[in-house]
Order: sequence, then C-alpha cells, then structure tokens
Amino acid sequence: MPPKKIQDEQEVVRWFMEGRTYEWMQQTYKEKYGIDTSIPMWAAFRRRKGLDRRNLRDDNLLPWKVNEEHRHRYPAMMLRAEARLRAGKELTGRSGQKLANWKQMLTDDELVVHYDAATEQGWFYIPREDSDTDLIRRPARADGNKAAD
Repeated sequence: MPPKKIQDEQEVVRWFMEGRTYEWMQQTYKEKYGIDTSIPMWAAFRRRKGLDRRNLRDDNLLPWKVNEEHRHRYPAMMLRAEARLRAGKELTGRSGQKLANWKQMLTDDELVVHYDAATEQGWFYIPREDSDTDLIRRPARADGNKAAD
C-alpha cells in the first residue's frame, strides 16, 4: 500500500472549511510537503469526510447540461458563486466583490446569461426581456437531464 499523501487531515479539513480551492491545496501541498497531488484526490478526501460540496447544484441558475469545455468560463463561475450566496454560504477572497460587480454589469447593461452548448463560446450575454426573472434566460425546453419549467 502506498504511503498516505495527506500528512495532516485536520489541516486539510480546516482548508475545506476556509473555502480553499483544490488548486490552492495542490500548490500548498507541493510547497509545504513536496508532495504532488491531484484534484480528484482532494475531491475524494472531501467525499470520504462528508464535507459539503463547494459547487452547489442550483438548477434555477444552471438549468443546462454544461459541456466540460464551458464549465470554468466566467459566467458559469459567477452563477455558481451566486448559488453559494443564495444557499447562505460565505464567498471567500475576492469572490464576493467579483460577483457584485458582475451582477451590477448585468443590471446596468440590462443583460441576462444564455448558454448554448452547441457553440464554441458556450456562454453569451443577451438583452433582458420582460419574461426574464433572474440572472439567466431560462431554456425553452429540457436540456440533457435537467428539466426546464
């Protein structure tokens, strides 16, 4: 059996509670312990310890089946941050200010977010219509395994 990579589980649990990213944990472990880790390793640790998911699923804000290449684009990150905020979670670092600025831009420019998985860009800002009641344009039909209203 290979040696355990996680040197101090209490330390890692604290990092999760502080909202540290997997990338931050990877880099910190390399600098502090000289140990290379992977994002799936940190995700598996989180699951084993029963720690809350960082990315909350909120079908009201992300009702689409998002392609892998689009998951880390700015609109998706901001919608996940908004989901955390709505769930009563604290945003860490500059995330709160970035989210506030992004939402203000949507308001000022009268825009909503639209997603089209069939395009290279994926995410678009489109003019707000009277029927838009949130930050996104709700899809007109079911998309993947997520249902539309």
